[in-house]
Amino acid sequence: MSTISLHDTHNHDSHDDHGHHKETFLTKYVFSQDHKMIAKQFLITGIIMAVIAMGLSILFRLQLAWPDTNFPILETFLGTWAEGGRIKPDFYLALVTIHGTIMVFFVLTAGLSGTFSNLLIPLQIGARDMASPFLNMLSYWFFFGACVVMMSSFFIQTGPASAGWTVYPPLSALPTAIKGSALGMTLWLISMIMFVASSLMGGINYVSTVLNMRTKGMDLWKMPLTIWAFFLTAILGILSFPVLVAGVVLLIFDRSFGTSFYLSDIVMGTQVLPNEGGSPILWQHLFWFLGHPEVYIVIMPALGISSEVISVNSRKPIFGYHAMIYSLIGITVLSFIVWGHHMFVTGMNPLLGGVFMITTLIIAVPSAVKTFNYLATLWRGNIKFTPAMLFAIGLVSFFISGGLTGIFLGNASLDINLHDTYFVVAHFHLVMGSAAIFGMLAGVYHWYPKMFGRMMSSKLGYLHFWLTFISAYLVFFPLHFLGLDGVPRRYYAFTEFEFMQKWLTVNVFVTWAAIIGALAQVAFLWNFFYNIFRGKKAPQNPWESNTLEWTTPVEHLHGNWPGEIPTVYRWPYDYSKPGSEADFIPQTVPFSQTMSSNMPHDFEGNTESERIQREWEAKNVPSPEKLD
Repeated sequence: MSTISLHDTHNHDSHDDHGHHKETFLTKYVFSQDHKMIAKQFLITGIIMAVIAMGLSILFRLQLAWPDTNFPILETFLGTWAEGGRIKPDFYLALVTIHGTIMVFFVLTAGLSGTFSNLLIPLQIGARDMASPFLNMLSYWFFFGACVVMMSSFFIQTGPASAGWTVYPPLSALPTAIKGSALGMTLWLISMIMFVASSLMGGINYVSTVLNMRTKGMDLWKMPLTIWAFFLTAILGILSFPVLVAGVVLLIFDRSFGTSFYLSDIVMGTQVLPNEGGSPILWQHLFWFLGHPEVYIVIMPALGISSEVISVNSRKPIFGYHAMIYSLIGITVLSFIVWGHHMFVTGMNPLLGGVFMITTLIIAVPSAVKTFNYLATLWRGNIKFTPAMLFAIGLVSFFISGGLTGIFLGNASLDINLHDTYFVVAHFHLVMGSAAIFGMLAGVYHWYPKMFGRMMSSKLGYLHFWLTFISAYLVFFPLHFLGLDGVPRRYYAFTEFEFMQKWLTVNVFVTWAAIIGALAQVAFLWNFFYNIFRGKKAPQNPWESNTLEWTTPVEHLHGNWPGEIPTVYRWPYDYSKPGSEADFIPQTVPFSQTMSSNMPHDFEGNTESERIQREWEAKNVPSPEKLD
């Protein structure tokens, strides 16, 4: 019986043809079309950008903790932006802007989805590669180009964009408003267009691959939750990112061609500008129509990764597999009708505000379903506390604590008081920033052997987890109390207003915690890069997992499997199954080899398989009467 479908045969032939051409260094490592190499490129670029973003955050935290202290070393590195050793107010806003942009788009979107969608989609559904390897390669290089353009804004005279990571007009629409509204903002807009092009190329590829290239037997209900998460994330991106491009194009028109999409009745100094009829709230609608799906574009892949890691290391089937999928679908649909909760303070009609408030509170339900299912999977499991498992459990912790504060912000009457305070910063960084980063790190530790063929150090992994987990809570939890007291975010110094001065000591504490958290990443960086070359060789299936990627050889080849692609017979979560000799049964094991552990629902209504199973049980399983 053939174990591959027609498209698999085609891919296998293509792979053989490909093998006749000797690969050069450039075609293998730089302009590679192999999804596994592209995943590594996304990951390493994402790690570099994350280090840069963390460095920027330490710089502005120094300013917040010690606003009247001079640090001469800052002038050495930053020049005129930190004359006398103190960061200038306009550069402070630029640091906040670029930090947020890098983390949300380049690390948590491209670094997370780009890495694991590329690595796992072909491997876990049984495909030779992506539907379009060339488009896949282009998607990485557009992302890399976006990173270069964004970082180049630090090397121009007027400095980087300075309007917050949401780049609200009029600061972003008037090139002469402040220094950061000039060339730096233009580079920000160009970078984001390149980034969206990258995301769309990747997303179309991911959706096409999942729908068209699954191996024989791999129907939708046998796909791991990771693939469901990546698939729905790609759909979210395809539908929402073009709206941001439309908004950016209108912003470029306002900046360069004298239009008034976002501008009206503006006075600069003593000059009344001619712009009439526009509204900055239009930008907010367009930005947040992407911006709220973006939150789930960031968190859903992390949730999918954690589903896999928690099930594998609990040695239990994931609790409520179908409920998990329906909750992901529910999040995908609802995320398009909640963007207005970012705009409760814009003078929105209270009736419309009420609609957005209801949908915002409803979207908490599928998120709560996922949280409950994680906890139920962990309950009474035979848990292996690998570094990946610790980071996955850390994600659940942040998702719960950060999600609870989202209920406050989703309520219109409460949000009016908490909007643009540090409460929002705390909520956002816990539920999205920390949770998604922990999901990404769980994925790195879990699939590192598959990416690099070597093992990471568990001891360094434990050190990395505990220092990062504790410092993240010490950084972001206290910020809730600043927000409840009305302390606004993005302020350059807490010494300007008397009621804010009492929070200076808290800022010092938070800054020290942030520095410790940043230093903790040194353990990860050493563990990651050192073990690429010197790590212990990985076995083929180090975690005793069921999914297809662990059936491929440790040594990479372009095409993944040296012969035919395996056939899939079962779902990916057959762990600790009653009657089975081993505590895991890979997806490639036919039911005919596990007669003693088969259950009626395994056969999905296949009457022939059910008949064979009944005949076997009649011969081999004693009846209750005989037992008596």
